[in-house]
Formats: sequence, C-alpha cells, structure tokens
Amino acid sequence: MMKHQDLSTEDKILLAASKVFTEKGYAGTKTRDIAEEAGINLALLNYYFRSKEKLFEQIMKVKVVLLFGQILPLFNNKNTTLEEKIDLVSEKYFEILAKNPNLPLFVISEIQKKTSEITSVLPVKGILKDSVIMEQIKERQPDLNPFHFLLNFLSMTIFPFVVKPVFSQFNIMTDPEFKKFVEERRTLIPHWIKVLLDHPK
Repeated sequence: MMKHQDLSTEDKILLAASKVFTEKGYAGTKTRDIAEEAGINLALLNYYFRSKEKLFEQIMKVKVVLLFGQILPLFNNKNTTLEEKIDLVSEKYFEILAKNPNLPLFVISEIQKKTSEITSVLPVKGILKDSVIMEQIKERQPDLNPFHFLLNFLSMTIFPFVVKPVFSQFNIMTDPEFKKFVEERRTLIPHWIKVLLDHPK
C-alpha cells in the first residue's frame, strides 16, 4: 500500500482536496485549508491547480464516477437477469458507500450548487434511459414507468447515508448501530425490490 509520503505532490493535493471538500463543501473550503491538509505551501498548490474551482471540478468528477461509474455497467449487462442485477448493484453500492459514507450527501448537495462538466464525463441520463435494466423492468411491468422501480431502489440504498449526519446529530444511532443497520439493509433491499417488481400495487 502506497504511503502518504510516497505520493506525488499532485496526488497529495487531490487527496487533501477530496477530504476537505467532502467535510466542508465547496463554499466552506479555502485553498489554504487544502494546502495545510496536503502539507505543502499555498504557492505550490496554486502552481498545480490555478483555482479552487478547477480543483473542485476534478474532485467532483472523481466523486461522481465513484458513485455512479461502477454501477452503470452493471445496469447495462446483457448477460444478467433483472434479479441478478438487483443483487449485484445492491452489493456494489453498499461496498462503495461503506467505505465512503459521506459521498452521496457531498455529490448531491454540490451538484445542486454548482454548474460543471460532470454530465459530459458521465452522461447518467442517457445511459440510464437506454440501459438493459430499464428494458428488463419494462418487460416485467409494461404498464408502469420503470423509473419508479429504479428510483426506489437507488433511494433505499443511498438515502440512509444521506441522513447519517441526522442520526448522529440527534443521537438516533451510534456508528456501530448505523453499521449494523446498513448491513441489514444490504440483504433487505434486494428482497423488497424484487417483491415490488412482482406486486407493484
């Protein structure tokens, strides 16, 4: 495993920026915060990245690809059944989010605030609309908009991580309790979605 001191200066900046932006958001982050986190001076940071905005754009692209990039190929796999996709996507999302619990809230909140080139990097809308999973859902329930199922699936998976700060702030769940709760949902959500597909009303 590569140690922090073995990273290039650019990688140190990106790692630090990812941490600080995730904790403070775009508006709350100063370039000086990132430089201090990276252990470099501000002039060196400005040499590699001319502005906070350009650095943020790069971090956001990485975050969005992390949140969606590994999932979309699973949605578009022609060799798996609908049930298999539900299992695979659920497992992958929980794997990603367990390691990056602040990721959904960060991506959602920052996408709302900033215009960026993210859609050109990862055209989620176009990929989803024409995906194999959408066709499979249509075949199962031809009278209903497939986005109902897909949105339910994604929200069931992602929303607990979005509200995790609320759980912590109001002492609703400790971190170990939240971890156990998430592990339970890892099994429950695929089951719920499969039931919903067979009995949508």
